[in-house]
Amino acid sequence: MSTSITDKTYKKLAIQVSLNGLSFCVFDTLSTDPMVLQHIPFDNFQRSAKIEDLFTSVFRENPELKHRYDEIVVIHSNNLSTFVPIALFDEEFLGSYLQYNTKVFETDFFTFDTLDKYEMNNVYIPYVNMNNFFIDQYGSFEYKHANSILVSKLLDISKNNEERKMFVHVSETHFEIVVVQNQKLHLYNSFEYKTPEDFIYYILFTAEQLQLNPEHFRLEFLGTIVESDALYQIAYKYIRNVALFDVLEFKNNFTEKENREHFILLRS
Repeated sequence: MSTSITDKTYKKLAIQVSLNGLSFCVFDTLSTDPMVLQHIPFDNFQRSAKIEDLFTSVFRENPELKHRYDEIVVIHSNNLSTFVPIALFDEEFLGSYLQYNTKVFETDFFTFDTLDKYEMNNVYIPYVNMNNFFIDQYGSFEYKHANSILVSKLLDISKNNEERKMFVHVSETHFEIVVVQNQKLHLYNSFEYKTPEDFIYYILFTAEQLQLNPEHFRLEFLGTIVESDALYQIAYKYIRNVALFDVLEFKNNFTEKENREHFILLRS
């Protein structure tokens, strides 16, 4: 990373990592515009390989990852996170916040992102082996959890909107439900799914718990989903107001599908 003002590149690199693949985006820091966007999926065969070997291959085939940048951020994408109001937060007990929604071990490393604006922290388990690889590559970098970006951006968008709205961010093996109303977080949860029936069950169950009427509340999708998907179609069958999240206000050179799929990376 650059340290001297004469070495500044005016570029930022954001890398989003998961067990299913790696995505990265290069930003112009003067205009804040994204310039390069790339997604590299790991297939089932590759996932059995060592992370270090996978990443070494990705770095070899994508020279942008080896350029100099003024800023580097690594985004950990998994369902091992939970939000805790600052008033209830104690840094000495990070693991206890996660034990209610995921299996935790004494050897796990816990950390948290602070969302000062919304007076809460996101407690999570990062991929330590991935961080170690990036330390070898870059020396120093910032890292955070994908859901810290997702929730904070959706809360920002909800400003002055008194309608309770449900957002669902879809990934390959799990999805997040975020319910917001005028910069207040009513619910955040993550669910694993295998079938469209699993998917709609969790959405309808969540709506019932929050007394959201499927005839009235609005549901918007982000992530890896298009209207022709079975997930979208089953939601459309049971919920009246369903739509893909409108990304047209985000002006860049990428498609609507790319902006929706990489919402978190492009907002980093």
